[in-house]
Amino acid sequence: MSFRTKLFLVFLITVLASVSLVAYGVTHYTRAAFEESDAQRSEALVAQFNKEYAQRGDDIARQVKNITDAEITLKVAIDLAGPRPDQSLYVHDAAGAAQDHGLDFVEFVNWDGTLISSAQYPARVGYRNDWVTANKNWNDSTPSFFLRKEELPDGVALSLTVVRTLSGGNNKDMYIIGGRRLDQNFLASLVPPAGTRVLLYRNLEPSFVASALTDSTGAFEQPDRLQPLIEQIQKQPQPLGRTIDWSSDAAAAESFHAIPLMGRNNELLAVLLLGSSRKELVLLTRHILQIAAVVAGVAILMGLLISLWVSARITRPLEELAAGAREVASGRWDTVIDLRGRDEIGQLASAFNEMTNTLGAQREQLVQTERVAAWRELARRLAHELRNPLFPLQITVENLQKARQLDAKQFLEVFNESTATLKAELANLNTIVGRFSDFSKMPAPQFTRVNVNEALRSAVRLFEPQFNAVGKPPVIPEYFLTEPMPEIDADADLLHRAFQNLVLNALDAMPAGGTLTLRTTEHEGHVRIEVTDTGKGLTPEECSRLFTPYYTTKVQGTGLGLAIIQSVVSDHHGTVSVSSDEGRGTTFRIELPQRQSAGPPPRTEETPAERKPPQSFTVAASD
Repeated sequence: MSFRTKLFLVFLITVLASVSLVAYGVTHYTRAAFEESDAQRSEALVAQFNKEYAQRGDDIARQVKNITDAEITLKVAIDLAGPRPDQSLYVHDAAGAAQDHGLDFVEFVNWDGTLISSAQYPARVGYRNDWVTANKNWNDSTPSFFLRKEELPDGVALSLTVVRTLSGGNNKDMYIIGGRRLDQNFLASLVPPAGTRVLLYRNLEPSFVASALTDSTGAFEQPDRLQPLIEQIQKQPQPLGRTIDWSSDAAAAESFHAIPLMGRNNELLAVLLLGSSRKELVLLTRHILQIAAVVAGVAILMGLLISLWVSARITRPLEELAAGAREVASGRWDTVIDLRGRDEIGQLASAFNEMTNTLGAQREQLVQTERVAAWRELARRLAHELRNPLFPLQITVENLQKARQLDAKQFLEVFNESTATLKAELANLNTIVGRFSDFSKMPAPQFTRVNVNEALRSAVRLFEPQFNAVGKPPVIPEYFLTEPMPEIDADADLLHRAFQNLVLNALDAMPAGGTLTLRTTEHEGHVRIEVTDTGKGLTPEECSRLFTPYYTTKVQGTGLGLAIIQSVVSDHHGTVSVSSDEGRGTTFRIELPQRQSAGPPPRTEETPAERKPPQSFTVAASD
């Protein structure tokens, strides 16, 4: 990802985050303000309902008191308290009283609870109303009115009721019951604020009845949407609130506050529902989001233009610096960047030019130092390798010189023994020189199609006699080879030589015996060869220097074995690495591409029987 793209993304994320945060904050506080306003409107509506409810109750109480205080009612009470009263004379008095005083419900009840007259249900005359006589003095009840379920010939109704006690003498009282309906007419008397409405559910049946839900105009549409809220209050009568979605349009939703209305015996008789439209909030929120989207779009466009301008001023000199760095990496140490300025970019260009000048000046000195160090290391290794055979040669020559004074027979014995020693040490010298010569004359690979598994098995087979040598701890080879393994482009002889050095290196690491694990895998056009021993392992420092020419961890060794392996792998455009757990063993990994991008077309690989084993595998690997 380019710097220009990153700069634009940073600006984009910053703008979007800022606009989103502001939009969220505005909508959050707007919603909070709306909820507070909605709560205030609901409280005002509840207060209005309570006021109207109390006024209606007080009005009913006045009318019932007027009926009670009327002379004709007193005569009825005195007559009923006398001996053998004729109750049939007063059957229609309640209807007249209801009509005269504007009440929906009026009933007269005798001192023993018998219904004498009923304006709303004449057929019940003669029935007992024991709940009335349970309170001997209704005149002192507080509050004076209460909500009651009124039975009618065609069903039931919700009544706001007042009861008064009238004494007729002889400790025989008469009870006057009056009330008015609590229905849509009552709701129509309320004047709710704009955007609100009032509903009433008459809870006169044990289960939810859709027709019992009404507003000021009568029957209410979609009552089933409010059913869960009402049923919840039926289970647990307490004020509740819920948002009702009438359609897929969020602006059509309403917030409802439900208030239970209880009867005289604390039974749920009705639910008052105060609805508040959320249209204003939804439209305002949409407007805020639209403004935020426009602001974000304009800011993104400006951010794009600014980021293009800024990145052009910043990335151009950076690109020139990157190109100069690539030039230096390719070997042009005298590269100079032509950038001027007093800002950080100019200072960076100046520092880059100073660096290239310093590198150019120190390059020759560094090359000479490395060359001298390489020759010194080579001289040290040669001196170390040659000193061992030269000392026996010197002793042997001195012995020959001393043997001249001996007789012929003794001289002959010393001569034969000395010449044998001279031949052996000269052969050792020749071997040492041959090893260094082999490393200096590593041939270029001749690529053929090679089966890696077969090449690895072939290299291991040469050491099978050493695995179970008499008098030595055994070494057990274990194979974990992927089959079938695709053939790769490789030089069979060089690959064979590298594998032999790896196996020999593992054997030298396990003088007390152990397990030699050989593993091959294939992944994404490459093959991996792993050779693991269970020897004493290597330290991290030894691992880091392991592939350095002439470096060895052995008392006897040239340090060329792993350098040869690295040379072969490098010529095959592969990689070689080592990992070791000190005290538990070492693993060498070689990764080779299946196909070589350069070189002559691969020829068919010779079979192991046709191929002559290479003679250079005797080079000892360095662990």
